[in-house]
Amino acid sequence: MQETVRAIVHNGTIEPLDPVSVPDGTEVLVTIVTNGDFWSEASESSLAAIWNNPEDDVYAELLEG
Repeated sequence: MQETVRAIVHNGTIEPLDPVSVPDGTEVLVTIVTNGDFWSEASESSLAAIWNNPEDDVYAELLEG
């Protein structure tokens, strides 16, 4: 099972912001990101490479019929 959960740290304890359906005692891997813009900045170049390429123009032309 893989799920992303937003959480906050309160008195040294990681507390999910929403309920999670994970049984007690389950070992989890936690990635701590302290910069709120990290994910948008990290993914920006990847998204640009996917969306801004000449191959997509071919699909747009096919959709136009």
